[in-house]
Amino acid sequence: MSSSNNPGASRTTLTPSTTNGTAAKSSGTLVPTNNVTTKDGVTVRARIDPTLNVDDVVRQLCVNLKVTDPSSHFALRDRDTDELVTNDNLRKKIKNKVHLRLVNASHIEAAEILQKLTYPDEKSLRLSLFSLQKYIKEEKFAQEFLNLDGLQALVHVIYTEHGNTLAYALTAVQNLMDLEYGWSPLNDEFIFKIVQILASPHSLINVCRPATAILKKLVEADPMNAPGPIVASSSRGLPQLPPDSVYKFGFQCVFQQMQRGKGSLETVINRLGSADTAMALNSLLLVNSLLSHVNDARWDEFIYELEQLNVRKAVIRLMSSHITDDLTSCILDFQANMIRVTYRKKTTLVEPQAEPTHDSLLQYVWDSSKLHEEVDPDGHQVKWKKVGFGSENIIEEFQEVGLLGLDCLFNFIRNDAEFFSKVVLEQLSRPEERRCPIAKASNEIVELLSEHWAIFAPAYSTPTTYQPFFLNFYKVHTLAMQFFLRMWSESGSASGDFGRIIALTRSQVKVALEGENTKPWHTLEQDFLECEYRAVRDRQMQELEAEDDLLSKVPVRNLKEKLMRESAEFVRQQRIQCLLQGTWFINGVPPAQTGTLKRLNAPWRFMRLDNGYKYLHYVDSPAKFEVRSGLEDLPDRIEVATISQIATGTCTPLSSAMHNHVDLPASNTPSPLSFSLLTANEGSLADHIATDQSTWADWTDGLNMLRRDGGHVTSDETAGYIKALTEIGLKIKLLDLTGEKVDIPSGLMAGPPPSNTDFFFSDLL
Repeated sequence: MSSSNNPGASRTTLTPSTTNGTAAKSSGTLVPTNNVTTKDGVTVRARIDPTLNVDDVVRQLCVNLKVTDPSSHFALRDRDTDELVTNDNLRKKIKNKVHLRLVNASHIEAAEILQKLTYPDEKSLRLSLFSLQKYIKEEKFAQEFLNLDGLQALVHVIYTEHGNTLAYALTAVQNLMDLEYGWSPLNDEFIFKIVQILASPHSLINVCRPATAILKKLVEADPMNAPGPIVASSSRGLPQLPPDSVYKFGFQCVFQQMQRGKGSLETVINRLGSADTAMALNSLLLVNSLLSHVNDARWDEFIYELEQLNVRKAVIRLMSSHITDDLTSCILDFQANMIRVTYRKKTTLVEPQAEPTHDSLLQYVWDSSKLHEEVDPDGHQVKWKKVGFGSENIIEEFQEVGLLGLDCLFNFIRNDAEFFSKVVLEQLSRPEERRCPIAKASNEIVELLSEHWAIFAPAYSTPTTYQPFFLNFYKVHTLAMQFFLRMWSESGSASGDFGRIIALTRSQVKVALEGENTKPWHTLEQDFLECEYRAVRDRQMQELEAEDDLLSKVPVRNLKEKLMRESAEFVRQQRIQCLLQGTWFINGVPPAQTGTLKRLNAPWRFMRLDNGYKYLHYVDSPAKFEVRSGLEDLPDRIEVATISQIATGTCTPLSSAMHNHVDLPASNTPSPLSFSLLTANEGSLADHIATDQSTWADWTDGLNMLRRDGGHVTSDETAGYIKALTEIGLKIKLLDLTGEKVDIPSGLMAGPPPSNTDFFFSDLL
């Protein structure tokens, strides 16, 4: 075999082959490593030196095959997967004896596809776009395509085409947006076009899926999400970005165009009920992105519109109609987002003089009572006390429950305005000491429900199971209010019994909401509306014998909230430390691919997170070995930013792993210790099976906690750790107090403000 002067010539050799592509037996001693098929369809057997780079390999192949065109016009691809061979994966391709194809180089392929995008022939255009949506995932091809101004041509296709051709073009843009550069020229008109496509009732499902994913990417391309070091600053301005940065869009850009496209948000929410699981998934991903990135300026408007469109009801229906792991993860993320929404409402002060919406809600409450203002003998106005508040200072009355409390009272009244008016008038007909403080009870029940669902720690305490009753927060509040009023009436209570009836309600809330992920709604209604006073009282007495009344006091509850946040942050750091340390996993296979997977021979994988939290580095191996610290032994990597979901219970072990691991079930049933790293549009990046429950919990929750949108806690083990640490910390703190016999008040009243500002805070010595 002849060789050239280039240094790789003698290290890439070919064996003779017949014209039909069948390789002849080599007469030399060199053993071929790979089959290579040329553009003419001829297959040769080649021995490729793994120490060479790809350019040298291609150059020597062209020399040996007597190709007249420059070697820079060619590249190598995996024949089966069409994956481009690069310096990063060349050694793996050689090791696995992958069948390769000699094809056009990326710049040639990009130029040819770009030229075909201008063809009037529909078939040629569709075929070119089909190839483009696949090749544009490759960074080298994408750079060449962008350098040729291909994005403008692709956008033109989106403006003019429809059907499958449009679907391929949108998918190509979606795949391009996985890169952190190149799509900054997209503008408001393009976003509006995507919104129009999404809102159109004539758009096909395969068109709506990538359109929804594109909007999600644009929402997440917020300037505050731009990569780079976080610099401490007192400035509230946006970070300085280069002119060509793709992190210039965000919630404001997308929602503004959605407002132009009437009914677009409604269409997205309606598609949550789509029979196409992928469509429902993409729609919920978009809703979650909007919820995670909504800015303060549009927060009220956006949340109000979501509530008006009954997004909670749509997600509750999803809970019972779909069981796929990726959709389950999205539903849990939605729950976590709604906990944050609820928390924000609870901490938003009610200010009727500054907020017209607050004033209109309060006016509705007053008008529904059908009462008239009065003046007491001292000349003071009497209005809100008649509805059941403790004072006329409405801002102070909602101090603890905020706008959430006002919303709950509004929804309780709206549920049956005549009933509310009747109850208020009935209470006013009684002596003052026998009246039920209805509005005060409403706020207390908001506190009970917030405590039950841990609304005070939304960034840390996220649910691991479905909570359909939480998504029906206002309805549950109404049921609890009806229970409270019935207990008050049946027990003949007076004003001094308010705390006792609230305690009864707390007990009933705990029992009624237990196991809500499997409990039907009608059973919940029965628990609140049909239970007898004596039965509730007897059960409460048993509960009081088992727990200390100290835990129900407001200062202790506030202490518990603080300790829970600290415990959650401690567990989060522990989980991330486990990722930084790394561990061995068993490579898994999704059940649907068990029979078709051709190459995943190594049963073991060691995975470790880098110190920058950007990449998961890993190595596959037929057996475990001692992995050194650092990343030298881990040649492959996965970008953390590309992971959109952590799906659990998704795969079975390789057959080669089952021989050496007796704990694994020999069946196609997914292992409970398995999990997959999923992207928004490419499926699974990796499928793993942990060797034990603790490792599974460490990694699934640790990876979720790394996600930009916050993710959610997957395992009961992590949630249990947070709860246990909180309870231990609380007991230790209370031991300090009770040992000193300190009396803890049920609440603290703020003193009057200073009469002037002629004072300063001295330094403590």
